[in-house]
Amino acid sequence: MSQRSPEPQQIPVVVLAGFLGSGKTTLLNHLLHRSGGSRIGAIVNDFGVIEIDAMAVAGALGDSTVSLGNGCLCCAVDASELDQYLERLAEPSLGIDVIVIEASGLAEPQELVRMVLASEHPRIVYGGLVEVVDAAEFDDTRARHPGIDRHLALADLVVVNKVDRAADGERVLGLVRSLVDGAAVVPASYGRIDPEFLFDCRPSEERIGQLSFDDLHEHGEDDDHAGHLHSSYDSLSFTSAQPLDPRRLMEFLDSRPEGLYRIKGYVDFGPHDVRNRYGVHAVGRFLRFYPEPWPSGEERLTQLVLIGSGIDAPALDKELDACRSDAPHADEHGMWGVLRYVRDPDEDPAGPA
Repeated sequence: MSQRSPEPQQIPVVVLAGFLGSGKTTLLNHLLHRSGGSRIGAIVNDFGVIEIDAMAVAGALGDSTVSLGNGCLCCAVDASELDQYLERLAEPSLGIDVIVIEASGLAEPQELVRMVLASEHPRIVYGGLVEVVDAAEFDDTRARHPGIDRHLALADLVVVNKVDRAADGERVLGLVRSLVDGAAVVPASYGRIDPEFLFDCRPSEERIGQLSFDDLHEHGEDDDHAGHLHSSYDSLSFTSAQPLDPRRLMEFLDSRPEGLYRIKGYVDFGPHDVRNRYGVHAVGRFLRFYPEPWPSGEERLTQLVLIGSGIDAPALDKELDACRSDAPHADEHGMWGVLRYVRDPDEDPAGPA
């Protein structure tokens, strides 16, 4: 029997939403500047006027694609064109590592999320809904736009921006946490969050000759802000040479705590599937497994990375440790919970998550 080819490298698609003035464009600029060599495809929904990097891009951009000079691309689209641009940006020749969709300040983020989930492109995977709120204007924004509570309830990650300008930032953070449904809530100033929350930054490569845009920006950034990005999130790396029990792992995943935003890596289920390892991708409440044949000669390990805000890493490590199993034989129905999250070509695009 021929083995299935490994899944192509997938590109996370992050939907960046928030009402007008919350700081979405500032956050997108920050991601572009701090990409660390990762190539970002930026899609701007309901394009008007946006300043990206040091360049102002006006509505005359239409439906074209513009190179931003630092390894990133920007597209101006409306919702009806979204799938077409996702397909274009997923072309391997472009080398895109992550796609960020900046929604209009008046857009319904749920519709953009649904469109991303509905994409049948094998390289596209949902990367989460990030809702940006203005801490200094949060009370007034809720009064003008009561729909913000619904948006927060849908979010996978909430960035409470401009906390430095809010008279009572802690109260606003507490209020936002009371309105989310298990999402990580991260305070920020000037839209500065660690990109690792959203995508895997490529390690810096040695460069000879002219400095890159990233080099110039990194050394020019205000030192008061540049050194504190990692304080906004916690991470845990878990490795096991012993297979994991699928039932126990699903119990862990189904009860993952508030603030645990991303889970990524590979799982060895041992006798439950001796041919395949299972790539796992979880963002917020979204979960998907990707079975693929074990690479020839590679040690069979479970390797997971968990990223969140305010998570108890030692407790999570202990819970994952309890998922190890030395059972020599598979439980007949043990994989059922996992297989619910393996996408079938004929399933509802929104999946069970």
